[in-house]
Amino acid sequence: MELKVQAASRMDGIVKAPPSKSYTHRGFIMAFLAEGTSKINDPLYSDDTMASLNSCKALGSKVEKHSSYCEITGINGKPSTPDNVLDLKNSGTTLRILTSIATLTDGYTVLTGDKSLRTRPMQDILSALKPLGVTAFSTKNNGKPPIIIKGGFKGGETSINGNVSSQFISSILMASPYAETPVHLNVKDKFISRPYVEMTVELMEKFNVKVEYEREKKSFHIDPQIYRSNDYTVEGDYSSASYLIAAAASLNSEVTIQNLMKNSKQGDKLILDIVKDMGSEVNVKNNEVKIYGQGRLNGVEVNLKNAPDLLPTVAALGAMAKGTTYITGVEHARFKETDRIHTCAIELAKLGVSVTEKDDGLIIRGGVHGGVVKSHMDHRLAMAFYIIGLKVGNVVIEDASVYNVSFPDFPEIIEKLIAGTGK
Repeated sequence: MELKVQAASRMDGIVKAPPSKSYTHRGFIMAFLAEGTSKINDPLYSDDTMASLNSCKALGSKVEKHSSYCEITGINGKPSTPDNVLDLKNSGTTLRILTSIATLTDGYTVLTGDKSLRTRPMQDILSALKPLGVTAFSTKNNGKPPIIIKGGFKGGETSINGNVSSQFISSILMASPYAETPVHLNVKDKFISRPYVEMTVELMEKFNVKVEYEREKKSFHIDPQIYRSNDYTVEGDYSSASYLIAAAASLNSEVTIQNLMKNSKQGDKLILDIVKDMGSEVNVKNNEVKIYGQGRLNGVEVNLKNAPDLLPTVAALGAMAKGTTYITGVEHARFKETDRIHTCAIELAKLGVSVTEKDDGLIIRGGVHGGVVKSHMDHRLAMAFYIIGLKVGNVVIEDASVYNVSFPDFPEIIEKLIAGTGK
């Protein structure tokens, strides 16, 4: 779908943030692993999270999907060997987490997905699982999907690099309670996106699994345990809300976004500090955020080591700002749906932005106009360029419907805010 975005002068209203994609993935899969029936309230039903939910069904769970909640009957740590190859579409989170979960079956599981997913580097987790008694390998022997996993998870001690994807760490942690013996996991080198792992540990504890975590040593220990069913409510997603926040910051606005928790462990909560530093007024309450945009932004220096998904959002803000914006610490953003550092750079240049690509980020000199850009089938790029379109007008986004991956009603919510109707 090609989408043309016209300029807007103002945004007003009250909206609810979409449910967290990260917490929804984890909630679905932990409920699937648990003993008993869990109720996941206010889940996000998007292309990505449905890849996880459909995989839970293929691995033996009973699922009853409702508009405002989802009931999942768990398999008590004993998933069935799937009847067919699991097509995970474009969901990197599902791929990475299921790589460890599939070790709990009795047979073999094959994980694959679309063209983009089949480029995702997986060798780090395949190597880390081997000392735990796991046999898992790439069919092409290149460390990328399709991945074949043989059932069997003995446990023991292993190490994994922390500078590629925190999802590898979350994956091993989530499967470890059902290993035959205790699991001890050491994180080597940089520990990027640590908040995402802390989210995993937090939710595991809600499902009655204890994780011993030595922060200074960057090590985790998990004894054999059982996930227990839970009645869990998904909080709002700062990653998706970042586009609403960025749009409000770039225009004259008074926008309230509900269901964003003040004490959330989500790393992308950093977006509030970023737009504040760029010149917007931000008021944070216990479960909502209010943005007062002035229509003027200033360049900033920001390290996104623990919030790499904010790269397209901040790049868009930098393009609309006065002065220069320096984004650092996101070398791992090259291994997302696209090489986001490179794709942001080449597409921003099409809109007249002076941008320099660095190994770990971007230097963006403010100044942008309309034009035609590609999403590269990356939902975060599509939404970031939409925000630029609201500011300068006449931005055409090719393959724009990819926003369905994480934020299915994104354009509708934006249009309501432009109309001043909010909810």
